[in-house]
Amino acid sequence: MKGIVVIGLAVAPLLGACAHWPWSRAETVQAAMPGQLEPLHAAAFGNDRAVFWVTSNGCTDKTSLKPIVSRQGGEAVITLRRLFEDRCDHPSADGVEVTWSFEELGLNPGDRVSVNNPLQLPQT
Repeated sequence: MKGIVVIGLAVAPLLGACAHWPWSRAETVQAAMPGQLEPLHAAAFGNDRAVFWVTSNGCTDKTSLKPIVSRQGGEAVITLRRLFEDRCDHPSADGVEVTWSFEELGLNPGDRVSVNNPLQLPQT
């Protein structure tokens, strides 16, 4: 029994290091992208357009954000990144709508698309 405790104590510091190591390729790719991952109020795809609703303090527009498109399993995955912080003082409760055509995103008409951003739930 003492041998098991000693092994556990010897391995514990090594396991703690695992929490800080970027084991996941997705984590490594996220870190290499520009700006910050943007939480979304909502996202929709239709008529070969991608529409996102994001938080705005009054100055957020399409140039504040950058969509990064990758391919996973034959599907396009969009990660929306915020390039510029919105420091205005007129927040919009519902956020602001920003739209990109599939052509702007380098997608083909009718491509299957998903989003790699967290959802920002409304404040209650």
